[in-house]
Amino acid sequence: MKIDRVEMHHLELPFVHPFETSFGRETKREFILLSVTADGVTGWGECVAGSGPWYSYETVGTAWNILEEYLIPLILYENIDKAEDIVGYFDRVRGHPMARACVENALWDLVGCTKGLSLAEMLSAERDSVLVGVSVGIEENIEILLERIAQHVDEGYRRVKLKIKPGWDVDVVKTVRNRWPNLALQVDANSAYSLSDIEIFLELDQFDLLLIEQPLHHDDIVDHAKLQKQLMTPICLDESIHSVEHARWALDISACKIINIKVGRVGGITAASRIHDLCADSGIPVWCGGMLESNIGRAVNVALAAMPNFKLAGDISASARYFHHDIALPNFVLNSDSTLDVPSGDGVGVVVDQDRLAHARISSKLFS
Repeated sequence: MKIDRVEMHHLELPFVHPFETSFGRETKREFILLSVTADGVTGWGECVAGSGPWYSYETVGTAWNILEEYLIPLILYENIDKAEDIVGYFDRVRGHPMARACVENALWDLVGCTKGLSLAEMLSAERDSVLVGVSVGIEENIEILLERIAQHVDEGYRRVKLKIKPGWDVDVVKTVRNRWPNLALQVDANSAYSLSDIEIFLELDQFDLLLIEQPLHHDDIVDHAKLQKQLMTPICLDESIHSVEHARWALDISACKIINIKVGRVGGITAASRIHDLCADSGIPVWCGGMLESNIGRAVNVALAAMPNFKLAGDISASARYFHHDIALPNFVLNSDSTLDVPSGDGVGVVVDQDRLAHARISSKLFS
């Protein structure tokens, strides 16, 4: 396939409900959508970098620049037969995994649409549906939080993740656990603590949590290994795992018992599947973290989560959880068993709605 057209779209979608973490409060999702065309067939990829450098140093602005100046020129007019081949094209580019993942994921979609294969088939996924949960942000008070959780439990979600930060942790988790003693529950600190906060984690240890996600520094592996030795609850690494190598280093020193795989954070579907295989060989379960994606990114997450070593419910909730009007269809709908169906259509299995795309678009740029 000769890549003869690439187009970037800068989009913005308002959230159904504001989402707050230890980084701050967000009311809308700003992101980049990329289309890659060869022989009249188009594949789509989503860049999960946010509007500011909170979760990652990458932002919509940095990703746009890297895509425009470096990544797109490296593939335009090139003949690419397998999506995995793009990894070699980008060997010269250090960092910027979210920008790289945006291009690679579009190529996976393109290859699937060209060959009549779904992404799940290309990944040798084994499930027709995947177990999912819901991530609940920090609220103004505990009463609002309990109402929010009750709403999601009533919707059918069987696993809830609570965002925590200093001052919004032990008492909050205790209250939620007392209200729902049998609910599958986990917490996510987004790097808000240090080893000096060990007493907080020892208290959290009593609440039968599935995991404590990324409690310490966003680049740390060593201190997480020290913390994991003192806890019964599994530590899950998220922000610290930027690549297959980071995953291997974490496993080598027992820094965690679970790894969260986010396609954008690790640089694309190829790296994500390799981390999956590495963890499977090591007996370490993985799960798929969400980045508040549109249905384009959500479709990738659902297909990835259908691979065999994704043992825990992913943060890939139904489409209605995020946006009133997504830019791609069909929407993902929660099943009665707290699962989402894996798309079976060609490529990622969802189709961009051009009217909705135009409505959400801030700007665009064509390369041809």
